[in-house]
Amino acid sequence: MKKIPKKNFVNLLFLFGPFFLAVGLTVGLISDKWGILPLVFLISGILICAVWVGLQARKSQFWNQRSTQSTTNALVATLAVLTILGLINFLGTRYQFRLDLTETQLFTLAPQSKELLKTLPKPAKLWLFTREQNLQDEELLENYRRQSPNFKFEYIDPQARPGLAEKFNVKDFGEVYLEFDNKRQLVQTINENERLSEVRLTSRLQQITSNNTAKVYFLQGHGELEIKNAQNSISQAIQGLTDKNFTAVPLNLTEQATVPEDAAAVVVAGPKRELFEGEVTALQNYLNGGGNLMLMIDPNTDPKIDNLLKEWGVKLDNRLAVDISGQSVGLGPAAPSVTEYGQHPITKDFGNGISFYPLSRPILIEQVPNVESTPLLRTKSYPSSWAESDQKSEKLEFNEGQDLKGPLTLGVALKRKLPSQTSPTPTVSPTPTVSPTPTVSPTPTISPSPTVSPSPTTEENSQTKTKESRLVVLGNSDFAKDGLFQQQLNGDVFLNSVTWLSQQDQQPLSIRPKEPTNRRITMSTAKANILSISSLLLLPFIGFATGAIIWWKRR
Repeated sequence: MKKIPKKNFVNLLFLFGPFFLAVGLTVGLISDKWGILPLVFLISGILICAVWVGLQARKSQFWNQRSTQSTTNALVATLAVLTILGLINFLGTRYQFRLDLTETQLFTLAPQSKELLKTLPKPAKLWLFTREQNLQDEELLENYRRQSPNFKFEYIDPQARPGLAEKFNVKDFGEVYLEFDNKRQLVQTINENERLSEVRLTSRLQQITSNNTAKVYFLQGHGELEIKNAQNSISQAIQGLTDKNFTAVPLNLTEQATVPEDAAAVVVAGPKRELFEGEVTALQNYLNGGGNLMLMIDPNTDPKIDNLLKEWGVKLDNRLAVDISGQSVGLGPAAPSVTEYGQHPITKDFGNGISFYPLSRPILIEQVPNVESTPLLRTKSYPSSWAESDQKSEKLEFNEGQDLKGPLTLGVALKRKLPSQTSPTPTVSPTPTVSPTPTVSPTPTISPSPTVSPSPTTEENSQTKTKESRLVVLGNSDFAKDGLFQQQLNGDVFLNSVTWLSQQDQQPLSIRPKEPTNRRITMSTAKANILSISSLLLLPFIGFATGAIIWWKRR
C-alpha cells in the first residue's frame, strides 16, 4: 500500500473546512432553525479555512505578491460597495418613502383611515377566510399595517382550519371578519369581481372600536326627504351615517313636545311646508340647552324658522344661486359648483375638491354676540356667479339693484358657548361692551379664520365650565339625495357636518376613502364598427398611401 505524503495528508485535513461549512448551511436552511448543531459546523469550518489560508500565505510569501495586492484591493472595493448597498437597504427598510402617482391615490390610505389607525387603542386583527391571496388586497392590508403595529391580518383556509371557521360562523369562501377586544364583525365577502374595500374596512374598524352609538334624529312631517329607500330619499346618506356608527331615527315633534335627550344631532332635510310654532320652539329650546341642529333649506320654501335663525345671525336669501362656470362639465347654471371652502373641521381636507348644489339659495350672515360663525361653501366671484331674483325668466342675466353679486355663501357652521357652571361670586365689569345693531352684509365672504362677535366682559375668580351648541345651515338639500350623495365631495359635506355636530371627538373628520374610478368605455355597435374599420383598414391604407406617394416622388 502506497503511503500518503505528510504534506498531502495535511492538505486533505483542511478539506474538512469547506465540508463543515456546507454541512452547517445545509442543516440550517433545511431545518429553518439555526441551533447549536449548524452553528458548530459553521464555526468549525470557518476556523479550519482561516488556519489553512494563514499557513499557505506564510509559506509562499502570499501577501508580498503583486497579484495578491491587486486582488485584495478589488476585494476591499467589492466589500465597500456591498456595505453601501446594505446600508441603503437598511435605511429603506427603516425609513420608508412611498410615492403614489395614480389619479385617485389608489395605493394611499385616506386621511380618515390614517387617523383611525394612529389612535387604535388595542390590537385589531383581520381574518380573511379564503384560499387565494390577492396582491391588491395584500397591498391594501400592508398599508394598514404600516400605519399601526396594532393592526394585523391573516389568511385562513376554512377547510384546513374548520374550528376557527366555525368560531367566526363562516358560511362561504371569501368572508372577511374583523376582531377587536373579543368583538367580531363581518366586513365583506370578497371574490374575483369584488376586492377588499378600504371604505368598508375603515367603517367597520371605526364601528368596532367605538363604544358609543350616537343617535341622529331626522325631522319628519313637512315634506322632508325620506330616510328610507324611496324615490325622494337620502338612504345613501343614512347608510353613510350607519357606517360611521350613527343611528338614524325619525322625529315627529307634533307627537312629542321636546327633542329626545339622547339626540346627538337633529337634521331638518328639505322641508316643503312650514313648521308649527311649537315645533320651532322645541328646536330653539334644544339649541339653547346645548343641542346640535342641521338645517338644509331649499329655495322657494318657507319653513317659518326665521326667528330661530335670527338668534344665530343667519338669514335665508330668497334668490336663486346661479353659476355659469360649470356648464362646460355638464352642470347647469342652477347647479353651482363649489371649489372654495372655509377653514373649518368639516372642510379641512377638501382642498380644491368639487361639490355641487342643484337649486340652492344664498345664506346671509350677521354678527351676533357669543356666536362664532364660519362660512363653509362659497361660489365663484361675479360674473361667474350671482343670486338671481327673477327665477321665472328663461334667460338668466344679472340685474343691478335686484340680484346679488358673487361670491355667495351656500353653507355656514356656527357654534355658541353656553355656561353650565360658573363661580358663585363672579365680578362683572361696570361697563359691558355692547355690540351694535346687527346689519346684513351685502356680499357674504369667507374670512380666513372664524370671526367671533364681541361679548360682555366678565372677570371671574374661578374657571367657568362651558358647553356649546352647534348649528349648520345649508341652502340646499338635493346634494344629499340618492344619486348625488356619492358624487364628488357631496357625501363628505353631509357626513362631516353631522359628525362635527355630534361633538364626538373620537370620530375622525376627513375625506372618506375613495374607490377606484371606473374608466371602462361603453360604446354603441355603430361606434365599435367604425373603430374596427378605421384601425384595420383606414389606418393601414393611409400608411400604404403615404409610402406610395413618397416612392413616386423619389422615383
